[in-house]
Amino acid sequence: MAGSPIIFPRGREIVLGVSAGIAAYKSCDVLRRLQDHGFLVTVVPTESSLNFVGKATWQALSGRNVHTSVWENSAEVSHVALADRADLIVIAPATADLISRLAQGRADDLLTTTVIASGCPVLIVPAMHPQMWLNQATVANVELLRKRGFTVLDPAVGRLTGKDSGIGRFPETKIIIDKVLELSNSVAVLMNRKVLVTAGGTIEPIDPVRYIGNRSSGRQGLAVAYEALRAGAEVTVIAGQTDYFELEGARVLEVETAEEMLELVEAEFSSHDSLVMSAAVADARPVSSAEGKIKKESFTKIELLENPDILASIGKLKRANQVVVGFAAETESNLVELGRDKLVRKGADLLYVNNVAQGAVFGSDSTSGALLSVDGSSEFFDNVSKHEVARRIVNGIAKRLELVNG
Repeated sequence: MAGSPIIFPRGREIVLGVSAGIAAYKSCDVLRRLQDHGFLVTVVPTESSLNFVGKATWQALSGRNVHTSVWENSAEVSHVALADRADLIVIAPATADLISRLAQGRADDLLTTTVIASGCPVLIVPAMHPQMWLNQATVANVELLRKRGFTVLDPAVGRLTGKDSGIGRFPETKIIIDKVLELSNSVAVLMNRKVLVTAGGTIEPIDPVRYIGNRSSGRQGLAVAYEALRAGAEVTVIAGQTDYFELEGARVLEVETAEEMLELVEAEFSSHDSLVMSAAVADARPVSSAEGKIKKESFTKIELLENPDILASIGKLKRANQVVVGFAAETESNLVELGRDKLVRKGADLLYVNNVAQGAVFGSDSTSGALLSVDGSSEFFDNVSKHEVARRIVNGIAKRLELVNG
């Protein structure tokens, strides 16, 4: 993988704040469900909350380091870094004390300083004894926070600690997740689905130094993988030669040649609901690869052998309840006609055909083309972000899976 790093847009980062209430243990399930919906979660517990759920538990569940103090990792200015990265802050549970401190605008620990430093939406999930929730001070603090734009859920009514019962119970996880999805405008249309994405170009060795390749950067395929993660899918990426990337949450398998890619795609496809075949597979490879470097004076011709057509091969293996998305790069003016012919011949459900005349699209963050469907519909794009196309592809996969799975 070479080239400048691919910087994926923010949009699936959540800070989960946990304050010192007995309901802290219920936030473990909230964390898991957030991950199911494709969010990456950093947990910021207050120091006192660690009496209920320890740091090791949060680190194991989130897969991320957990800090409670502004003074930990101070070189990175943790609260500013967290605030900049977060698209949503969820505080669950929120005690009467924490609500009071937020209402006063205090910033005396890592969680409150992160809230103060951030401009993103904040969702507060209170949990406390009924008399604490109904106390005039708490009522006034909640009203003030709501006026400032904070979203504060009402606690549930039910059994609390000991023999107590009444309002103040931690809400059901589904209620919290529904509110998160509403605030983040994120709908997990691929929840519990597995998506396989190929990205980048293949290289076919001529000798230990030279190879046949193409100009693919892999950016479109990686954008699809990212958007599928955001949509709640479990994502595997089979990556050829791409720009350098980091895609947290995805399983990444690296290959070089077309034959290696075919082998992995065939091995993985049966366990996935959808394949997005966006890799730029070399059409041909040398009949043989020299063990040593071919001398310049002997480098006169290369005998080529056609590479396997991975999309066509998989189209024949596709089950009725699977969705296959193909890609086509064309330089002719009748690219839609060419794309629709390829869609039918390759047995794909969707196909994105883009115009690569004069080297357009390769290595760029934008693209132009048409997304074609087996149902005959078409959607056209003119110099739009590759992530815009990726989102339309993800939505197309979701609709098609719903159709073929009844």
